[in-house]
Amino acid sequence: MTLKTFHFAGVASMNITLGVPRIKEIINASKVISTPIITAILVTKNDLKSARIVKGRIEKTTLEDVSEYIEEVIKGKKSYIKIKIDLEAIQKLQLEVDIFSISESIANAPKLKINESNIRIVYPDRIHVHVLAKDETSTFFDLQNLRRVLPHVIIKGIPTVNRAVISEEKGNLHLLVEGYGLREVMSMAGVNGPETKSNHVLESQKVLGIEAARNTIIEQIMYTMGKHGMTIDSRHVMLLADLMTFKVRNDLKIFFFYVYKSIIFFLIF
Repeated sequence: MTLKTFHFAGVASMNITLGVPRIKEIINASKVISTPIITAILVTKNDLKSARIVKGRIEKTTLEDVSEYIEEVIKGKKSYIKIKIDLEAIQKLQLEVDIFSISESIANAPKLKINESNIRIVYPDRIHVHVLAKDETSTFFDLQNLRRVLPHVIIKGIPTVNRAVISEEKGNLHLLVEGYGLREVMSMAGVNGPETKSNHVLESQKVLGIEAARNTIIEQIMYTMGKHGMTIDSRHVMLLADLMTFKVRNDLKIFFFYVYKSIIFFLIF
């Protein structure tokens, strides 16, 4: 009856789905889960500034997050979008970006298809994105479309990550990353890759292998049950995890068996 209650467990300002919905996600090995969380262990665990820098590298940051305003400007034959960058916000967020990298991100945005020659940097904190004038009507609509899309241009971070939260446990800092991208988070500078893990079974299997997926199943079921105050013998969960993963593991054993036999065959003959 306790598990039938759908609710969230708050962990460091982040909600995690528990109860029957979470158990269903684990047992069914769902491709898309409601709250994918990556626990990123930091190389420097006691430095808050370092944690904020790594957070800035991972968390998706868009142009609107670091802009004071984005407005349309029409002066005679010149039509452009004027963007004022909030340098103070960049410093507070510990982002490793500047006005040049931001303009480069705008130029490389796949949906915009803006030529670098149409982007002008007005030092120190303004960027002008020019629109080529065809006629008054098309120029107006191009400006409107550009003004609507520009705020969502990603200037830093992993696109599949929604946000990252700095959490503290037993005096050590780590990051709770909401979203997908375990491989990218593990390879990020400042993150201890071997200790980083995800609560997504299929992503763990894809990045780290079937044994990691098995461990994820065990840990997540034990965690979900524990949050409801229910104790369960770990051997039962291990048996369930073995049943869910034995086929892939068995196929790998057969594969390596035949590889071994082939090597022996060629060595003999």
